[in-house]
Amino acid sequence: MRSFSLIQMSGVALLLPALLALPPGAAHAATGGEPAAVPQADIAPCLAAAADDDMDKATPACAAVIDNEKTAKPDLIKALIARGALLARHDQTDRAIADDSRALLLDPTLADVFNARGELWLKKGDKPKAVQDFGAALKIDPNHEKAKANHKAMAREIERIGAQMAVAGKPSFNCGSAHRPVEKTICANRELADLDREVYAANARVIQEARNAAEAKSLQREQDEFIARRNAGFGRPGYDLKKAMQDRLQKLNGVDGY
Repeated sequence: MRSFSLIQMSGVALLLPALLALPPGAAHAATGGEPAAVPQADIAPCLAAAADDDMDKATPACAAVIDNEKTAKPDLIKALIARGALLARHDQTDRAIADDSRALLLDPTLADVFNARGELWLKKGDKPKAVQDFGAALKIDPNHEKAKANHKAMAREIERIGAQMAVAGKPSFNCGSAHRPVEKTICANRELADLDREVYAANARVIQEARNAAEAKSLQREQDEFIARRNAGFGRPGYDLKKAMQDRLQKLNGVDGY
């Protein structure tokens, strides 16, 4: 992001004491007989209040700058960015996105703002827009550390989601060769199929993390016994296949503290 220095006092503010000291009517004359121009708002209170995380002071101070048609473009950008960051910290995500978006329209070279808006999109759950903004930040500044980390994390997340979608509704075994009634029931039910796959993955994980071969063998034996009980119990009065699978998954996840 381009760095901006705080403006301590506007030119109009410097002239104000002198104008007030003039006798009545002199101030009007000092402007050449023309109505006084609308002064630019001082941006310093806005930036200071935003930096102090003071919403009560920043709200009117920043609005005075942002809503003033005489505000210079650099000051308008600074005020929008400051207020956007403050709003983001106070979980006013939509308003923060609006301020960041307006700042980017005024200056589309602000890598920090693209990254900040990307994080806000991510907070709202809009991953495609988040990835787009992180990518825009990196296009402007390929070495932007936060944008690189965010973009990488999002790429992994999208890859994970894609992998999950590819196997959604598919159990751990081949339904084409399923012959047991319990297996056919699992294949026919998307929820049970996903649950079966989760049990299989959890069992594989705990075996992989076993401390030694003997422990790994014992863990696999427990899984084999569960499958045997499942096959034998399915169809009997009172047997709840879904609950049995959920209980098994919970036990597996508890092995390694997940």
